[in-house]
Amino acid sequence: MTDASRKFVTPLTFEAVSGNKVHTDTFQDALSHITLTAAADLMIIAPATANSIAKFACGIADDMLSTCFLSFRGKVIIAPAMNWRMYENRALRENLRALVSRGAVQAGPERGSLACGDEAVGRMSEVGEILEYARSALTRKDLSGKKIIVTAGPTREYLDPVRFLSNRSSGKMGFALAREALRRGAEVVLISGPSSLAPLRKAEFFAVETAEEMRKAVFENLKGSSAVIMAAAVSDFSPDTKDRRKKEKSDVLSLPLKKTPDILAEIGSMKKRPFLVGFAAETGACTDRARRKLLAKGADMIVFNDVDSPGSGFDVGTNQVTLIDKNGESPFPLMPKDEVAGIILDRIVDFIP
Repeated sequence: MTDASRKFVTPLTFEAVSGNKVHTDTFQDALSHITLTAAADLMIIAPATANSIAKFACGIADDMLSTCFLSFRGKVIIAPAMNWRMYENRALRENLRALVSRGAVQAGPERGSLACGDEAVGRMSEVGEILEYARSALTRKDLSGKKIIVTAGPTREYLDPVRFLSNRSSGKMGFALAREALRRGAEVVLISGPSSLAPLRKAEFFAVETAEEMRKAVFENLKGSSAVIMAAAVSDFSPDTKDRRKKEKSDVLSLPLKKTPDILAEIGSMKKRPFLVGFAAETGACTDRARRKLLAKGADMIVFNDVDSPGSGFDVGTNQVTLIDKNGESPFPLMPKDEVAGIILDRIVDFIP
């Protein structure tokens, strides 16, 4: 902690909540500015003030923080936080550019309420966002230079302006795949049906509703892609007609349906196409239908999961999957969806050039 930071929060508070010693004085423990950084994989400065940023940029080492920064040899994440007038100052911007050019990663700042009462850019990024930068910094970049398309969430097929056919997909699996691909250095296009999840900051995001809208977005972005991961639960059917006005309840005694576009099969039939991954959410542990889907759709891999299995259904943070390809089946235990995304991308990396 710097001297300025101790005027806001005492070292004792951080020691109590973290269970770790807080270092404040360069001379308190001999060579601590060397031993601390030698043992670290990552350095995060949050919040990073204008004063500290200037010291880092100029190589000044006159306190515990700046001496640690100067001796550290790993990845550094800097999360600026200051008044918007200071953040817009040319000298501050030049200092940040210098640090980024030397390999530092800048996280934020964000727009929000500042201490002065203004609503502007200068607020430190949320902790979750900074942690995402940290995860990315520590993840191998084996998808660098690759473009990955991920679809997520449900689609909606409208009967009238009020009613629609849909399903229970939350989009969590697709978003986890997009997030992991970003961490691994990929250029990510995320195409999502209606979901409560916030768009991922570094992904190119397309919000769609219907299967036809999803199909259009996928094919508009297909060029140059290395892999397409169809994690979305695309509706198989839509009402044969859509009324412009809300139907009377008494008028809907039967509902004629038509098939929606089969995006997976359409890509699978292309002569030149990216690596193609489909999903098969089934009720029951039998993978036969998923294997038939692999062959019928022309996919390279199918991710099977039994939605009746506890913790593996819709709108949960875990999944239990079996990866199916031409070489066989690979079952995995129940795990968080971020970890499932990792094993799926591991398999994709093995196949794409």
